[in-house]
Amino acid sequence: MGKKIESDILIIGAGPVGLFTVFEAGLLGLKCQIIDNLDKVGGQCAELYPDKPIFDIPGVPSQTAEEHIEALLEQIKPFDYGLHLNNRVDEIHQIDSKEKVKKWKVITSEQNEFIATNIFIAAGGGSFEPRRPPNIIDPDRFINKGVAYSVKDKNYYKNKNLVIFGGGDSALDWSVELSDITNSIILVHRRDAFRGSPNTESQMRELVETGNLELKTPYVIEELLGTDKISGVGIKNFETKEIESLDCDEILFLFGLNKKLGPLENWNLKLNGKKISVDTEKYQTSIEGIYAVGDINDYPGKLDLILCGFHETTLAVQDAYRRCFPGERVPFAYTTSNTKLHKKLGVKVD
Repeated sequence: MGKKIESDILIIGAGPVGLFTVFEAGLLGLKCQIIDNLDKVGGQCAELYPDKPIFDIPGVPSQTAEEHIEALLEQIKPFDYGLHLNNRVDEIHQIDSKEKVKKWKVITSEQNEFIATNIFIAAGGGSFEPRRPPNIIDPDRFINKGVAYSVKDKNYYKNKNLVIFGGGDSALDWSVELSDITNSIILVHRRDAFRGSPNTESQMRELVETGNLELKTPYVIEELLGTDKISGVGIKNFETKEIESLDCDEILFLFGLNKKLGPLENWNLKLNGKKISVDTEKYQTSIEGIYAVGDINDYPGKLDLILCGFHETTLAVQDAYRRCFPGERVPFAYTTSNTKLHKKLGVKVD
């Protein structure tokens, strides 16, 4: 039998935006519960690229995704919240009552029951899985034997002969980041144009010029070489159709993710493709009391950036407070003058 827990805000997703929601709610005295289908906090940051550096968090020049999650956990330590991992939302019902503000009942795969005034969907891209290389039968047979779809520990690639496939941000980022620790590194893409950050692409091309990285375009994967473990990869020139073999120890396929909403598709929320439509005043969905923040939401001008998610959840929490305490003024205060917060943090202010 699962637990029965009441909360002001139930947060679905323990990634950066979900964690920061706890902080913003805590400033207003709201209690939160977080649930996540993964077995650890951090969302995509922890699952897909813990060692990948993040450069666009204000005031933090560079921080790995794992360090970012650790900093957020440290930031929310003073506040009252619960964390429930390995829990998937199975059922959601609006509670029929005479109260002016309706509440929600959520039941998870572990039979935990949550009663919440507000629900915050901070599920990143929903459920996700890496895209496999096209035309290759069962590439997963080489998982942990030379094939990977993400970097869990960059030191694993020290002194290795690595081939990276892809043309987006992840392929460019890791080509640059791993170039100084690998024995050799080759980036393969089907065209000599990339979808990632222009600045990172410039760094990549500088490494090609200095001989620290080899770029193979326009090529596509033809076959995986090896029996029990990867020994190389066959690639085919997209234009001439000539086939070439590359010796390597490791292959990274960074073709991006296939994103799925999963159970959220059955919630009767207004969707735009695989994202949840929200307003830009309070980032509420088409159903009152349910908010969507971070990469999962969609609105005109939306950017899938962590810092944008922080902004969205800050405004959403303000409205969630109004639903918890109808008619009351939201007790907004700058953190520099928030004496309650100073006490929680043990900060002395003259």
